[in-house]
Amino acid sequence: MPRAATRSGSSEERVWVVPEALRPALASEYGPVFSGRAAEDRIRRLATFASCGDRVTALALQLDHPPLVGIVDFKTQRKEKISPNAFVTLKARRYRRVRNPPGMLTESLRRAVRELVGIGGGLIEVEGEEDLGSLALVEALPLGATVIYGIPGAGVSFVTVDVVAKEHVRALIARMELRRIARGS
Repeated sequence: MPRAATRSGSSEERVWVVPEALRPALASEYGPVFSGRAAEDRIRRLATFASCGDRVTALALQLDHPPLVGIVDFKTQRKEKISPNAFVTLKARRYRRVRNPPGMLTESLRRAVRELVGIGGGLIEVEGEEDLGSLALVEALPLGATVIYGIPGAGVSFVTVDVVAKEHVRALIARMELRRIARGS
């Protein structure tokens, strides 16, 4: 008797979906927030750091202090377009493009972050939404590094990667709904 066709594990991808009840916890700030010159000065003083978001990544590059890894989607909360040219120097180091639908954290994004952190950094372009990439950065960066990301209307959040931050991220991801979706959907 012929076997029933099964979906190949390689045609699916694990994703962590943010349930409605978790949204307030993800929206809360978990690092100090600075704006204007204070944010710029703090970025200039960072040692190992990564950025999540077009504006903060572009700002670090404008300050001639590139992050180890930058995650962008070429959009901002304010719907302003940021030119891909703003990220050329970081993209020249290494480049990955991944799909990450809104409200989800895909294994592809987590893997790209781990890979770039391990081989010296670069740019990750997200097709979809990059917001949850900050969680993957905290997960992957070494202790003592910093993750920066923008808070619309407030400034730049600075999260020191330490044991507490890593545990916080692990707990948030554990509260998400693990699903499998078809690759490219």
